[in-house]
Amino acid sequence: MEFIDQALDDYCCAHTTAESALLAKLNRDTHVNILQPRMLSGHFQGRLLSMLSKMIRPERILEIGTYTGYSALCMAEGLTENGKIITLDINAQLEDFVRSYIAESEYGSKIDYRICNAMEEIPTMNEQFDLVFIDADKMNYIHYYNLVFDKVKPGGYIFSDNVLWSGKVLQTEGKIDKDTQLLKAFNELIQHDTRVENILLPIRDGIMIARKK
Repeated sequence: MEFIDQALDDYCCAHTTAESALLAKLNRDTHVNILQPRMLSGHFQGRLLSMLSKMIRPERILEIGTYTGYSALCMAEGLTENGKIITLDINAQLEDFVRSYIAESEYGSKIDYRICNAMEEIPTMNEQFDLVFIDADKMNYIHYYNLVFDKVKPGGYIFSDNVLWSGKVLQTEGKIDKDTQLLKAFNELIQHDTRVENILLPIRDGIMIARKK
């Protein structure tokens, strides 16, 4: 679901820095050859992730949900010289595709791509993160948030994607599907968590940004 008029969205994209040649290639390749290309962050959201990462200048990033690697490559643009991004995904079918683009990028040595169950992997990590991006199965958003919270540095950020869920979070009557219920609960959790300050941006399918105090 788009939350602004298509013409206005096109205008915004036209006045946003272009994606790199590699990202444009990955964008096209995903849309032509991969299932559910709507899951791709894409040009506009990708530039937002890149800009925010450059503002934060993270040394360590954790991404939960790699898909085809577009968002990881965008956030890697803001890493410090010795920075690293760990990106987790459970879908081994895309591994060769993703690794080929990571290797082709200038950030290959900074991206630690792991095929794993994030719920099992995160508790084993001893890293402290400046930025976490949650963009995986919606039913586990609250679990992911709770798992990563103590691993986020004070002043660090947790971004969560798809929190408007095509506008379905506004549903109050009739049958509300499980994912919508869980995302509404997740948004309420963030809103009432006194350990963070937060803002929900109506960009694409909604991005919640929470800053740990």
